[in-house]
Amino acid sequence: MTEFQYLQEQAARAERLARSTLDAVTVERLLAFAAECREKAQLESAHGATAA
Repeated sequence: MTEFQYLQEQAARAERLARSTLDAVTVERLLAFAAECREKAQLESAHGATAA
């Protein structure tokens, strides 16, 4: 599994958890984590494209 795939999977998992959670603070933190993972994945993808 590449770093990009790992980060995408973590973001998807956090978003699924956020949809099934009732606590607003937890939802906010999970969605922030998902956004951070997606941003890092985007950077990883861009970095991989320039390295190739």
